[in-house]
Parts: sequence; structure tokens; C-alpha cells
Amino acid sequence: MAAALVVPTLGRWIARSGVLPLCRQPPAWGRAARRSSGLSLAPCRAFSNNKILVELNESSGVAMMKFKSPPVNSLSLDFLTEFCISLEKLENDRACRGVIFTSNVPKIFSSGLDITEMYGKSTEHYAEFWRAVQEMWLRVYSSNMVTIAAINGASPAGGCLVALSCDYRIMVENPKFSIGLNEAQLGIVAPFWFKDTFVNVVGYRVAERSLQLGTLYPAPEAHKIGLVDELVPEEKLQERALAVMAQWLALPDHARQLTKSMMRKAVLDRLVAHREEDIQNFTTFISKESIQKSLRMYMEMLKKKR
Repeated sequence: MAAALVVPTLGRWIARSGVLPLCRQPPAWGRAARRSSGLSLAPCRAFSNNKILVELNESSGVAMMKFKSPPVNSLSLDFLTEFCISLEKLENDRACRGVIFTSNVPKIFSSGLDITEMYGKSTEHYAEFWRAVQEMWLRVYSSNMVTIAAINGASPAGGCLVALSCDYRIMVENPKFSIGLNEAQLGIVAPFWFKDTFVNVVGYRVAERSLQLGTLYPAPEAHKIGLVDELVPEEKLQERALAVMAQWLALPDHARQLTKSMMRKAVLDRLVAHREEDIQNFTTFISKESIQKSLRMYMEMLKKKR
């Protein structure tokens, strides 16, 4: 498993910006969620950094990790580093048994990898960035905690990967919100571990077609193909995530954890065994003039839309 893996930039990031200490806050959960989930709710212990807010309810053992990096929660190097720091703190906290990932930014879960990290930079920067992307996936996919994605907005590319890496996915039933691995539309090839994760969720044929076309699925279609497990009204999302979490936490941790490890071990081991090769492949690919041109054109298109 990947518990011992650490992003090389963590120490430097902590030294530069620090992480806010744990603090007491009022209860963060609604009464409706408390009634439906069966989770007892005591005051939360919270910690925050620039891009992530975490609220841990020690009574229920459930943490809410909220992405707060407007405008679109893009997965920049700083975001990924803070994400891994926050998740590591929860993994090491005996009070925490499950984590719900969601967004504090309206209409967006995460727009995916930050394109500015992949354009016009040095090969050293590309390698550092890609290692951080790997680390994020390794930590979520191998986590001993129950992981639920409460998808309250659009979730393309890397945002979809975060959701795919979780144990369960609940999405707002808004057809304007879409999710998928659309790397092909940007002229980028999703790496093998993106593909493996996708295949394990939706099956080989759907994954093959979706990856080749770079398809983004509106929420109803995403549910139809099994990309998300269920759809709920936006106002019910947190309530439902807590209820599902309670169902998962009702099982003995050791049985669930061993089963999860058994199911995911081959995919995890494959990246761990080829991690440096994967970084080299990414830096070589992303440095190509044709790929840099495609990224530049995509960035210019985004600017025009604004």
C-alpha cells in the first residue's frame, strides 16, 4: 500500500506556509443529516490551509474535506500538496474512520489538473507536479478510511479521478453538471493508472470508448453507466453522504479494509512498480512541442469563454 509515500514538497511547503492548528468549532452537520444517518454528532475538530478545509467529527469518526480553491478547484501543485497533508493527518488520527470529499466552490467539484502546471515549465517542474498527482491518487485509492465523493458540481479529468478513487460516489442530479476523463479533448493521453481505475468502475468497453472520445457525461448519463453510484437533489447531498457513510462504518473496519486492499492491490502495485517510468513518460510527453501547442490553444479558448 502507499501509506509511507510522501510528496517531496511537503516539508518545504509546511516550512513555507504552515498548516493551521486544530481548533474547536460549532457542530457542522445539519439536524436532518443527523436524523437520517444515525451518526451522533459532537462539536467538530477542524483544520484548514489555503485550499482545503477539514472538519472532523470525533464522535462519528467522519471527516468532511472541502475543496476551497476558487474559481474551479484546479489540481495545482500547491492544492495537491495540501490535499495530501490533510489526508495524511486524517489517516494518522485514530478518531477518523471515513472522509467525505466535496467542494466549497459553487457548481464545481474540481476542474482537474491545473493546465498552467503543464505549460511552459521546466522538465523538473513537470516531474515534481506529476509525482504529486501520483501521490494524491495513491493515498486516496489505498486509504484505509471509507472514502465518499459528494460531487456537487462539474468534475472533469483529474476531478473525475479523485471521485473514481473513492469507495462511493454521490452526485447532484443536475444535467448541467458533467463528469468524465476528457483528457483526449486536450490532446493528452490518460495514463495507465487513470485507465485502470476507470475500468474497475465502469467496465472495459465503456472505459475504452469514453477515453478515446474524451467523453464528459451529464449526471444522469454518468449514473446510467455506473460512473456515479447515485444521484440526489443538491440540498440532500450532504445528508445522503452521511447516511451512506453510516452504512459503510457499520461494518467491522478490518474486514472492509482487507477486502478493499485485496480488490485494489494489483492496480496500486502496478503504479508503485513503474512510478519513475511513469513520471519520465509524462515529462517527455508533456514537453513535446505539439502537446505544448495544444495546451496553449486550450488555454486561449478558456480565456475567450471568460
